[in-house]
Amino acid sequence: METSVIFDPKTDAYPSRVYAEPRWLPRQDPIVYGEWNAESGISKEHSDFYAKNGYLFLENFFGGAELKGYQEKAQRLREASRNLSSDEIIRQPGGEEVHSIFAIHRTHPVFQELSRHPRLLAIVEHVLGGPSYIHQSRINYKPAFTGKEFYWHSDFETWHVEDGMPRMRALSCLIALEDNYPFNGPLMVMPGSHQIFVSCVGQAPDDCSKEFIAPDQASLTELAKRCGIETPVGKAGSVLLFDCNLMHGSNSNITPYPRSNIFMVYNSVANKLAEPYFGKKPRPEYMAARTEF
Repeated sequence: METSVIFDPKTDAYPSRVYAEPRWLPRQDPIVYGEWNAESGISKEHSDFYAKNGYLFLENFFGGAELKGYQEKAQRLREASRNLSSDEIIRQPGGEEVHSIFAIHRTHPVFQELSRHPRLLAIVEHVLGGPSYIHQSRINYKPAFTGKEFYWHSDFETWHVEDGMPRMRALSCLIALEDNYPFNGPLMVMPGSHQIFVSCVGQAPDDCSKEFIAPDQASLTELAKRCGIETPVGKAGSVLLFDCNLMHGSNSNITPYPRSNIFMVYNSVANKLAEPYFGKKPRPEYMAARTEF
């Protein structure tokens, strides 16, 4: 596997989709930007675990009436979206089932409040080293029997190339709305893979929001050998935080047990989007916030 390229770091620290073959680049950015203290929202051990592995699973983070409110709102949104036509509503591949609903923090007060939850923000601001904003929010639905997979990817590769996110100073917060089991298509992660940027091959079309550029299978195989694959699972209300460059994905769900999650993507205010690095028009605001912070 080739691990070095010639490029101008003043122009693009993480070039991708510009070479005929995949290339590996070492991470050039910190993982945890803030110094740990008693106000960090997590223990020093948890902070160190996140830095080493690129993710942190916090079981039973939400519960009671708070969790129930998120669950009920997500279910109502899914039902209401079945017969609606909107760019923010993504259907299951090859079907009419709702796959994802984007920009939930902009249009629904309960999720707007969730995005600003003090316990979450304490952790986010510790990891990102200061104030942040929502780069993207969504609910992903993976229904029983028919829920489709999410192929392996690093979010940062897409956010960098297609959205113009300059550096690795963002994280995703996944909030489980239903129990996540090892068998109902939970998120899989490759611990430590956040230290390597895998440059992808291929060009997204002009309407890049409709296509997906995936890492090559040889790189994924080598990463899996080096890092292993973990499936952080637990009860509804658990939270999974993971670095923007962590390689992750999920299998399809052929079990009777549905799985749905809220995603809130936080980006540092010091890392706001520039022009897309692949030279095409930016993705829609609901996928990549540029003006609404």
